[in-house]
Amino acid sequence: MIESIYRAAVYLRLSRDDKDIDGSMKSESDSISSQRELIHSYIKEHGEMELYATYVDDGRSGADFDRPGFKQMMNDIEAGNVNCVIVKDLSRLGRDYIEAGRLIQKIFPAFHVRFIAVTDRFDSQTADNNMRNLILPVKNFINDSYCRDISRKVKSHQETKRKQGQFIGAFAAYGYRKSSGNRNKLCPDDYSADIVRKIFAWKQEGMSTQAIAQTLNELGVLSPMEYKKSHGEKFSTGFRTNVKAKWSAVAVKRILTNEIYTGVMEQGKSEKINYKVKKILSKPKEEWIRVEGTHEPIISLEDFEIVQNLLRVDTRAKTDSACSHLFSGLLFCGDCKEPMIRRINRYKDTSKVYFICATKNKGQGCSRHSILEDDLTRIVFRIIQVYTSIFFDVCAQLEYIRSIEVNFEEITRFDKEMENLHRERDKYLKLRDGLYEDRRAGLITEEDFKNFYAIYERQYEETKKAAEKQKKMIKQLFRSGIASAARLEKFKETMKLTVLERNELLCFVNRIVVYEGERIYVEFRGREEFHSRPVRDEDCVKNKNLKK
Repeated sequence: MIESIYRAAVYLRLSRDDKDIDGSMKSESDSISSQRELIHSYIKEHGEMELYATYVDDGRSGADFDRPGFKQMMNDIEAGNVNCVIVKDLSRLGRDYIEAGRLIQKIFPAFHVRFIAVTDRFDSQTADNNMRNLILPVKNFINDSYCRDISRKVKSHQETKRKQGQFIGAFAAYGYRKSSGNRNKLCPDDYSADIVRKIFAWKQEGMSTQAIAQTLNELGVLSPMEYKKSHGEKFSTGFRTNVKAKWSAVAVKRILTNEIYTGVMEQGKSEKINYKVKKILSKPKEEWIRVEGTHEPIISLEDFEIVQNLLRVDTRAKTDSACSHLFSGLLFCGDCKEPMIRRINRYKDTSKVYFICATKNKGQGCSRHSILEDDLTRIVFRIIQVYTSIFFDVCAQLEYIRSIEVNFEEITRFDKEMENLHRERDKYLKLRDGLYEDRRAGLITEEDFKNFYAIYERQYEETKKAAEKQKKMIKQLFRSGIASAARLEKFKETMKLTVLERNELLCFVNRIVVYEGERIYVEFRGREEFHSRPVRDEDCVKNKNLKK
């Protein structure tokens, strides 16, 4: 009977990039099972070995050694429990050329550990110098190169999918879920999408991001992280601060500023330094991959833009309310351009609410530009009513705007212009490329070649830019038509109102500017869609003209 000498550690590893994982619900991949059977058979054929333990890293990359199974094996080696390591082949131990070589030639010998790679026919106990110093380094180098090549292919494939507008993230953004029929497409998740709509609506009503977060927590609404966990997703984030993650102002703002809710896919916001280093670097916004219309929007583009405007200014709530005042984020001084601030003047049993310039309030110059809140509300409401009555016959105009949305004649005209531009662009491209043949045939001199090449190249670039501009104009045509139709519908309803409300105010107004002498200028949203003349100083409305 042969006495057992070696307490063998069987190490099994498979990377997802090795393409042996079929995605089905198995306790382990087929390749891990085949590795296990191969090595167990090897141990049975060698009577001097006994199995101590099996260590598995299923779905783990070999680019580094930060793997739980490998770490546990090394702990047992250091504790003296293992003196033999067996793998299927050298690549299973790892694909890092330097670290794999250091393990086999330095660390394992230091702990008197025998290392065996079955299919590579390497056994540290019997390997000669040729195997140790030539064949082994070459095989490790090939394994390292394979890992680098796989990393490049994966990055290239992901880049292509991003440019096609396919979602490649592990988890869908809050408000969405991955489509059951296509895992690269997002679909609205009914419950969380409704929460997103409420968040945008509350912001438009004047609530701060902190007030919105507090309201969600009080209502018992699960935070994005907890909601994903409740659906069985193994989701983790660096933003977690509590045992049970709650809504925060930061989380709310991330939602309010995310264009994904308008149907726009933004990906490629960060990248790894390289395939061996896990550190991730953020990329500048101009390098992100942005594709429009990839999925169903939850928030309209108009509402999203309104919220972005509000986030740029201070919209803190009043002390006795969760919401800010009616004009919060819209009211500015006509001279210094700073926001106007709300003040309450109390005297005995009466109080007056008015707005003054923030610069003046800080004692830093400018003048008061003071105006009572009641007067401002009445004036702005009246301006909106006058604006609608002057510029719109609502029904007729609405039909016209709707016709723009589906005006195929207009689109065809643009398409013909784009076709001509593309034809022109291709012509200059052919002329430019033909110059090489003419030079080779001696039909033109080197100087003529350079001159004509510069001319054709310039013409090519100009027609290319013109085509891109035409494409943008087509997109703008659709956008303007859709936005105008929605706005006119609201105008129609607003003309029935007797009190100015914040939702209607935000729908129509970009900003309200107050000058000295109680002169007010209202800048309407989308005004370029209805008239093109510049705003003059006499367009500003004086308080005294509308007090009656």
